[in-house]
Amino acid sequence: MKVSVVGTGYVGLVSGVCLADKGHEVICVDVDENKVEQIMNGIPPIFENGLEDLLKRNLGARLSATTDLRKAVLNSELSIIAVGTPFDGERIDLGYVRAVAAQIGEVLHDKTTYHTVVVKSTVVPGTTDTVVLPVLESTSGKKAGVDFGVGMNPEFLREGDAIRDFMAPDRIVIGGIDDKSRAEQEKLYSAFRDVDIVRTNNKTAEMIKYTSNSLLATMISFSNEIANLCQAIGDVDVVEVMRGVHLDKRLSPILPDGRRVVPGLTEYIEAGCGFGGSCFPKDVKALIAHGTKLGFPMHLLNSVMRVNEEQPLKLVSLINKHYPELRDVRVAVLGLAFKPGTDDLRESPAIPVIKALINQGARVRAYDPVAVPAARSLFETGEVELYDQLDVVLHDAQVVVLMTRWKEFDSLPERLSDLGNHPLVVDGRRMLVKESVERYEGIGFSRAAS
Repeated sequence: MKVSVVGTGYVGLVSGVCLADKGHEVICVDVDENKVEQIMNGIPPIFENGLEDLLKRNLGARLSATTDLRKAVLNSELSIIAVGTPFDGERIDLGYVRAVAAQIGEVLHDKTTYHTVVVKSTVVPGTTDTVVLPVLESTSGKKAGVDFGVGMNPEFLREGDAIRDFMAPDRIVIGGIDDKSRAEQEKLYSAFRDVDIVRTNNKTAEMIKYTSNSLLATMISFSNEIANLCQAIGDVDVVEVMRGVHLDKRLSPILPDGRRVVPGLTEYIEAGCGFGGSCFPKDVKALIAHGTKLGFPMHLLNSVMRVNEEQPLKLVSLINKHYPELRDVRVAVLGLAFKPGTDDLRESPAIPVIKALINQGARVRAYDPVAVPAARSLFETGEVELYDQLDVVLHDAQVVVLMTRWKEFDSLPERLSDLGNHPLVVDGRRMLVKESVERYEGIGFSRAAS
C-alpha cells in the first residue's frame, strides 16, 4: 500500500520505518524541517534500538520524509495520524490531532479516490468518532463511510523495544466506523502472519489502549506498595516475596514436560522506583480525568498514581538513613532515562530524585549511556555534573543511586572493587545481589533492628 504517516515521534517514525520494511511505500510527514532533513540523511531524531539500521535500509527505496502533507496524502491510500497528545492535568491536548485532521480533510476535498484516515495517537474513548471524523467531514465537504474511511489503530510499542514490538506484535487492534475502514487496515497488516487481530469500533479500540497501559501501571504500583510494606516490616525482602509469587502456575505456567514458562508480564510485578515515560503516567492520568468528567471517579487508578509519585523519594529516604545531612555529600546517580534502551526522560523517576538531592545540598553527578545529551536542558548550569563515562562518575562517590536498569550497571560491584571505593549503594531497581557490595540499601528491603 501507499501510506502517509503524519508525525515522526517514537510512534510515527517507528511505524513508518517498519511498514516500509514490510514492503509498503511510506511517506513520513512532519512540520519540523530539521527532523525531516535528519530522517532523509538516515539519522533518526530519536534514540531507539535498531531504528537507524532499519531507516537506512529503507530510505530512498520505500521510505521518504517531507513537510508537504498535501503531496503525501494525495499520493497515498491510507494516512496515519501519529502526532502527540500532551496531557495538561485535566485533559489531553487534541490540538495537534485536530490540526492534522483538518489539513488531511482539506486534501481529501480535492482527492477523487477513496482514502482511509487512521488515528494511531493515543486518545480517550470517543475522540476518533466525535472529534476527528467531524473535522474530516467539515473540511473535506465529504461523507465518512462513503467518500473516505476512518479508523483507530492503537500502538503497543515499548520504548527501547519498539522495533521488535512492531515487527513481531502480540496483537493488532483494528477499529473502524465500518467494514471497509477495517478492511483497509487489514491490508496494511497483511504481511503480519499468525497474529491475533481484534476487529472492533473506534471507541473500543481507544479503550483497549488505555486499559492495557493502566493494568500494567497498576501492577507496578501494587508491587511497589508491597515493597514498601516489606521494608517497614524488616527482614522481609520483596525480591524473594515476588519470586514466590511469580511461581504461581497461573502467572508462570508449567508445561507438560515440566518446563516453566516465565511470561514477560512478571516484569511488571517487581519492585522499583516507579514508572515513567511518555505513556503510563499520561495515559493513567488521562483515563482518571475522563472518568471524572463522566461522573465516574477512578479510585483505584488515583491510588496507582499516588503510589507512583511517592515512590522515587523512597530512595532519598534510604540515603537519609545513612546521611541525615546531605550538604556536600557526593552522590552518583546511575541512569537518567525512565527505562533502558531509550533516551526518553519524560516522567523519569531519576528527575525528582536528583531534584530532592539538590535541594538537600548534595553534590550530584549523573551518568546514562545515551540520555546525557537530552538531560543537559533539564538542569540549571552547575546543578548536576553530567558524565559520559561510568568510572568517572563513580570515582570518589560517597553514595551511588541506581535508577535505570541498564545492563552496564550489572558490573557495578566489580567496578567499585577495582576503584577501591565503598560507597553506600542504593538500588532503585533491585538489580544487584545485596551481598555484592559492602554497603547496600534497596527498595523493598530493610534489616530489622536487633
